[in-house]
Amino acid sequence: MSIQAQPAPGPLAGAAIAQALADHWWVLLLRGIAALIFGILTFLWPGITLLTLTLFWGAFALVDGVLSLWTAIFGKGSTLAPRWWLAIVGVAGIAAGILAFAWPVMTAFILLLFIACWAIVAGVMEIWGAIKLRKEIEGEWLLGLAGLLTVIFGVILIARPAVGALAVAWMIGWFAMLIGVTWIALAFRLKKYRQA
Repeated sequence: MSIQAQPAPGPLAGAAIAQALADHWWVLLLRGIAALIFGILTFLWPGITLLTLTLFWGAFALVDGVLSLWTAIFGKGSTLAPRWWLAIVGVAGIAAGILAFAWPVMTAFILLLFIACWAIVAGVMEIWGAIKLRKEIEGEWLLGLAGLLTVIFGVILIARPAVGALAVAWMIGWFAMLIGVTWIALAFRLKKYRQA
C-alpha cells in the first residue's frame, strides 16, 4: 500500500475555501439568524434564570456547531481546501452545547468558562479563515471582525467572572446580536460568489 503525498495548500486553497463557503452561504445566514434570535430572547426575558440561560446558550452553541460541522463535512471543494478550521468550530460548539445540557445546574462561573473557551476557539478559527480568504473575496473582513468580536467576548468573560447574572445575560445578548448581524452580512456577500 503506497501513501501518496497531499499537495501543499497554496493559493488555490483559499479559492476552494471561498467557493465552499459561497456554495453554502445559507448555512452562515442560518447561524446569523440563530444568533439574532438568541440575542433578542435574552433581552425579552431580562430576569432569566441561570438554568434557562444555560439551556438557551446550549441550544445556540449546539445548532451553531452542527451547522459549522455540516459545512466542513459536506462542503464542496478539492483536497486542497482545508476545512478543518470549520470542523474545529463545529466540534467546539457541539461539545459546549452538550456540556450545557448535561450539567444545567452548573455554577455561573463554570458556565462563563465554557462560553469563554468556546468563544475564544471559535473566534480564533474565524480570524484564521478570514486571513485565508483575504485575496479570494471582498468583505472577508466581516469574518475577521466576527472572529475578533468573539475572542474579545471570551476574554471579557474570563476577566469579569463575578458580574451579575443580568449583566451577563445582556452582554451575551449584545454579543449574539452583533455576531448575528455580522454573519448575515457575510452570508449575503458570499452569496454573490456561489457557482450556479
